[in-house]
Amino acid sequence: MGWSQFRKTGLTHHGFGSVKGYTLVSPMMGEDTCLIDMSGQVVQRWRFEGFRVIYSRLLPGGNLLTLAADASIPTPVMAPDQVPTFEQHVRMQGGGATHLLESDWDGEAVWRYENPRIHHDFVRLANGNTWLPEIIELPEDLARVVRGGRRERGKHAAMISDDFIEIDAKGKELRRLHLWQLLDPRHDPICPLEARTSWTHTNSLDVTKDGDILFSCRHNSRLGIIDSKTGALSWKYGAPNVHHQHHATALANGNVQIFDNGMHRPGMSASAIVEVDPKTNETAWRYVGSPESQFFSGHISGAERLAGGNVLIAEGTSGRLFEVTRRGEVVWEWISPFIATRGDGQKISWVFRAYRYSLDDPAIAGRELDPARHRELNRAYGLSE
Repeated sequence: MGWSQFRKTGLTHHGFGSVKGYTLVSPMMGEDTCLIDMSGQVVQRWRFEGFRVIYSRLLPGGNLLTLAADASIPTPVMAPDQVPTFEQHVRMQGGGATHLLESDWDGEAVWRYENPRIHHDFVRLANGNTWLPEIIELPEDLARVVRGGRRERGKHAAMISDDFIEIDAKGKELRRLHLWQLLDPRHDPICPLEARTSWTHTNSLDVTKDGDILFSCRHNSRLGIIDSKTGALSWKYGAPNVHHQHHATALANGNVQIFDNGMHRPGMSASAIVEVDPKTNETAWRYVGSPESQFFSGHISGAERLAGGNVLIAEGTSGRLFEVTRRGEVVWEWISPFIATRGDGQKISWVFRAYRYSLDDPAIAGRELDPARHRELNRAYGLSE
């Protein structure tokens, strides 16, 4: 789906069968995270001046955990014949962050973790520890045997991949998993249309009910589960079943839900939400647009399984959030009115992900959630009823 600066924004549809609650949305590359009600109006707002937000999640106690990049650090602009340093290469990666910020309900900072190599995602555990992906430089001998990717003449940046790190509440590293030791450089090749500068490009992490690590990698269209006890890869999935996917999540029934972006797939590009049984690799459920190409986001994006089976979808590049039933009926739709500016000056309406919190969720229970408190903001963005 494309987007226009002149399109209708805010709530565009609210039908029968939606899961009632409040939706957390962070305009990607902006300074805000907002909680909106079912009518699409802002009821709570957190502001992060000096940062470019990637996305946020509410913790059970009502604090907000936000992945963000220091806005004072520019994205490097390289001459055609210039080879970036490793640190410059890191800053050039989409989804790159520098901080994980924890704020209370009123927006006051309560904790932060700083690391210029973290990116895309995080998982806060019940014990207070946090998992994050971190960019690392591949050993040169391994990089040489990684297959695929677009080969270019001349010197180029060293190939990068990912580690997964677990940190405690003080930011101390407790554990590190090397993804590049678990995938196969020959059988998990880089997409031939991507540059040979990044092998994996992890874009999501999750933890299963057994404590195992579920990950998604865009550049080689691979997903997997790492056994938490042994550190071994217990499941691997990917192309040709999904292409450049994002946001793999572990469901309560043991299956995995995936936002399949569908980029660089054979035929017409189109996105899909896919539920896969990792025991059999069989597709348990699938949502596509009607026609298929009507639903498409080439990168970013996410999907959250809601109570009762509905799915909240963030069609990231258009800023469109919509909720579908198991029958594929769209029962709620909201178009983001928030426009951010990228480092290159381009205007975007991107939403990396969105999350719905039910009315009795402990993160919001007992809070004052009145859009009248943000009347001016709602009016400014055309969200008032």
